Amino acid sequence: MSNSSKPSRSLTGIAGIVAAATLLSKIFGLLRQQAIAAAFGVGIAADAYNYAYVIPGFLLVLLGGINGPFHSAIVSVLSKRKHEEIAPLVETITTLVIGVLLMVTVVLILFAEPLIDIVAPGLGRTEVGQATRAIAIRQFRIMAPMALLSGLIGIGFGTLNAADQYWLPSVSPLFSSLTVLIGLGILVTQLGGAITAPEYALLGGLVLAWSTLAGAVLQWLVQIPAQWRSGLGRLRLRFNVRQPGVQEVVRIMGPATLSSGMLQINVYTDLFFASFIPQAAAALGYANLLVQTPLGIISNVILVPLLPLLSRLTAPDDRPELKLRIRQGLLLTALTMLPLSALFIVLAFPIVRVVYERFAFDQDASQIVTSVLTAYALGMFFYLGRDVLVRVFYALGDADTPFRISVVNIFLNALLDYLLIQVFGAAGLVLATVGVNVISMGWLLIVLNRKIADIPWREWSVPIGQIAMISAIAGSLTWMTRWGLERALGTEGLLVQLVQLTGAGLIGLAVFAGLVQRLGLPEVNQLSDRLRQRFLRR
Repeated sequence: MSNSSKPSRSLTGIAGIVAAATLLSKIFGLLRQQAIAAAFGVGIAADAYNYAYVIPGFLLVLLGGINGPFHSAIVSVLSKRKHEEIAPLVETITTLVIGVLLMVTVVLILFAEPLIDIVAPGLGRTEVGQATRAIAIRQFRIMAPMALLSGLIGIGFGTLNAADQYWLPSVSPLFSSLTVLIGLGILVTQLGGAITAPEYALLGGLVLAWSTLAGAVLQWLVQIPAQWRSGLGRLRLRFNVRQPGVQEVVRIMGPATLSSGMLQINVYTDLFFASFIPQAAAALGYANLLVQTPLGIISNVILVPLLPLLSRLTAPDDRPELKLRIRQGLLLTALTMLPLSALFIVLAFPIVRVVYERFAFDQDASQIVTSVLTAYALGMFFYLGRDVLVRVFYALGDADTPFRISVVNIFLNALLDYLLIQVFGAAGLVLATVGVNVISMGWLLIVLNRKIADIPWREWSVPIGQIAMISAIAGSLTWMTRWGLERALGTEGLLVQLVQLTGAGLIGLAVFAGLVQRLGLPEVNQLSDRLRQRFLRR
């Protein structure tokens, strides 16, 4: 918000707040997924939940997610406005969103059955598939109100971030995980530990759906007091759609929502093909959570504080500073994602075993999830790098370019899914998404180079290439360490697996840190100094 009296925070300070809050949320998210895996493994309750969650989860990510289009549009517009203009603008946007999403919710409830058939057409082919379909339809109807809640959550996130409040939006997703954990805990208590029995699949599936909906309600409710205290709008109907701020938000939000929606349609496309492979949907869900835990933390650390800064650097005189921030975003992406990719590829199997392998989740399930996790790891840099570039376009007021690229990517993703699933199975679905992200990132770079003259892409590509080589070296030494520990200690037992995982992982990270420090990059030095100061202070 353009208010001189508003205290400002440094990029590093904001990143620290976001990192701590997001880490806490991701820990609870991981605990939630561990509980689901232990309770249901890759059985029909978990499979049905993954299909039923496609559309509600799509809307929660699309509309209610941090760095989603609602969040990005609100931050981009409110960051440039005075405090007294905020409340009427937010109330008008909220009124419009409630009207539209109420109708969407009703449609989802009424047409739950055909929508599930569209998402997962392969479920009706077997007896197990039919049981999965029946559970998924009931779960879908329960979670349909998340459509309305998603819009309210996204508006609240954007409003609070624009007001320099970062903790609550970043930490609030843990409420969704917490409610699922509580729901499963109650179920286990009532059933006396017999939750894995097949006859309890329907009951377990319904508990998953109701607790997920309760978590979305809590996510919305916890941000209301903070908005009211800050004077950022109340639950008041307002229809002043002609005020300039509303039109600007809609102008950005419309194409941005469609663009992000195109990306989520790719998720649906993957599940469409996955419905013909037993256990594939559950495997995709478990593997995706493992990747999204570090990826979500780092993406929020990079994107949440970066977007308001980019939005204030759109004038021609600010081009040098804008280019510096773009470089910073891309290099931070490389410094975090490339070494993590190397470690995930090498340590995928022990990671899956340590995190999930207990009760209903056995070693066969670990093998299935490992292949999918390895494929996800290959694309981590391109996933986040594309997101950084999309935020640059949003800051420049251009949501059309990412949208047009996303439309093309829908057809490309479907083609790659069809081709790669025949060779790699469920992992081929993830590899198709990786290919789409690679093409998207290259396309965005070409267009951005035309929009902002004299961007030194070749100069920036050198350190990114060096970071990639160092990551490969670190990954190789991690693999050698893991191999040696397996020869010495074997592979069975949680303690043995933890020793192998932490030992090999620490070696890889130490090698990467030591080699990348020699590059002398400002981003490396700033991050190292910050970590050193915090460590010594503690």
